[in-house]
Amino acid sequence: MSEEAKAPKKEKIPRQKMAEQEAKVRARNFEEVPFGYTPELAMKEAERCIQCKDPRCKQGCPVEIDIPKFIGQIKEGDFEGSIRTLWEKNSLPAVCGRVCPQEVQCEGLCVVGKKGEPVAIGNLERFAADHQRLHGRDVLPPKADPTGKKVAVVGAGPAGLTVAGDLILKGHEVHIFEALHGPGGVLLYGIPEFRLPKAIVAQECNFLERLGATIEVNAVIGRSETVDELLERFDAVFLGVGAGLPVFLNIPGEHFIGVYSANEYLTRSNLMKAYEFPIYDTPIVKGKNVATFGGGNVAMDGARTALRLGADHSYIIYRRSHDELPARSAEVHHAEEEGVEFLLLTNPLRFLGDEATGRLTGVECLRQELGEPDASGRRRPVPIPGSEFIVEIDTAVISIGSGSNPLLTKSTPGLALNKWGYIVADLKTGKTMKPRVWAGGDIVTGSATVILAMGAGRLASNSIHDYLTMGW
Repeated sequence: MSEEAKAPKKEKIPRQKMAEQEAKVRARNFEEVPFGYTPELAMKEAERCIQCKDPRCKQGCPVEIDIPKFIGQIKEGDFEGSIRTLWEKNSLPAVCGRVCPQEVQCEGLCVVGKKGEPVAIGNLERFAADHQRLHGRDVLPPKADPTGKKVAVVGAGPAGLTVAGDLILKGHEVHIFEALHGPGGVLLYGIPEFRLPKAIVAQECNFLERLGATIEVNAVIGRSETVDELLERFDAVFLGVGAGLPVFLNIPGEHFIGVYSANEYLTRSNLMKAYEFPIYDTPIVKGKNVATFGGGNVAMDGARTALRLGADHSYIIYRRSHDELPARSAEVHHAEEEGVEFLLLTNPLRFLGDEATGRLTGVECLRQELGEPDASGRRRPVPIPGSEFIVEIDTAVISIGSGSNPLLTKSTPGLALNKWGYIVADLKTGKTMKPRVWAGGDIVTGSATVILAMGAGRLASNSIHDYLTMGW
């Protein structure tokens, strides 16, 4: 009998939902939305896995986790075994269980999901990590004997942390350089507390330090020290500095007070705790009518943050339709539940403001309709002449992507860059054109997901290990 034929029998157990804060309550606090599984619910959900002989879910995991194995261990109540299995391939399971797009990766290929709902792989990964953190013994995965080789990792984001975790287990000495005052990269400054608590990020970074990695913060490579200077002290260097340069709409009126890039808006509220001003000395405009421009996960984060900062109206203004929203469906669903208002097929033309005070007062928009598909495969929005209208807003958050910060790349001769300023690197190995330097994550691909950055880190760490042990 085929694996697909077996799947309906397991559907007798419905997919176990995680309890959540009630929408109206959570829309006004920064506490995490889902509560996670209890051990009983996790074991029940794990029963739904049919333990395929050829597990397709593994094919969808960029870091190659043995998914059936760790789920089978949860089913048997072997929670320590499950976290050890995850650690074999992933040093950030609590993060991945919360923010990875499982629905289009591992869960998207789940055989059980062919005739029903897929196994909740992400929820189970989160459970294994959370249970270990809260109830598990102080255990660590085994490390190889020291090799005497030293690796510098620039950037403590998802890609850099993955490289560090992999190489430290293989016996190499790892030193991580982070420009901000805490490690985590976009996990720390970009993803809100209600989606990824900072304590979780700190715990994952502390795990690497317990393994033996050194993390140096407030270290701006490209200014405090160059990559060439690092190469004098280290056998290899990995660049995982992300893509944090703000991108704006380039329409009139962006100079008005109250117009933020998503980078600044989320960094102020997430990392610098502006939502607790003046306890934390980080001011932010707590607008009553806030518009976030864009349709990705970062845009959802911005719009949901605005509600938590006290907005009466929080809008998503996006030029395509609901079906074309690039954000995860779960994030869109949560935003809708919480009261975010979606102005779709809408294109901003110019910001309006009070010239005397310099403050934002509104945005003029143009309605659109969908035409033929463009190069991305999505239907291209076409303006509707004469459909201009004004939305009264006092705060705008621009979330249409980000670019590469040139600070490091301009100070590193020998790095090849593409026309957008991103580092050219082999996508299968992370090797750059500069000897002994690898790169991965958003600084190579442009803005992408956490798990894709981690996947790039995995490929680079494998290549770095091969070089350190066998040479080019």
